[in-house]
Amino acid sequence: MSNKFNQMIQRIQTIYLFLAFVVTGILPFLFPLWTMNDGKEYFFVQNQFYVILLGLSTTLAVVSIVSYKKRQNQFVIGRLNIILNLILLGLFVYRSLNISGETVLVSEKGIGMFLPIVAIVLLVLANKAIKKDEDLVKSVDRLR
Repeated sequence: MSNKFNQMIQRIQTIYLFLAFVVTGILPFLFPLWTMNDGKEYFFVQNQFYVILLGLSTTLAVVSIVSYKKRQNQFVIGRLNIILNLILLGLFVYRSLNISGETVLVSEKGIGMFLPIVAIVLLVLANKAIKKDEDLVKSVDRLR
């Protein structure tokens, strides 16, 4: 059991995927999407659609970490997660443009709106490392 765990941890993409998990699963609870004029912070949990998308992104990150032996599946899951985070980012940007400027409700946009960008960068780095591993395995198979 510990040998499998060590194999999984030794790969850099596991670290990137774990950080993506933290960015989509933990940080949204800490950083608000925006702050209302009355001083109340608006978190993602106040919108059911955001909860579903961030929950799905977090789940995909965990599934990708667990499927470390199946690099091709891990790569596809990473791509799906990137697309999901792009959709989430698009929704945040759309919402931001609709509430741009000083409206009656919103006074300032929060750091939480930029979390999908961080997740996308981490997922791209993870996919790059997965591709590198896959190419290495294929080159070794050619030598046999």
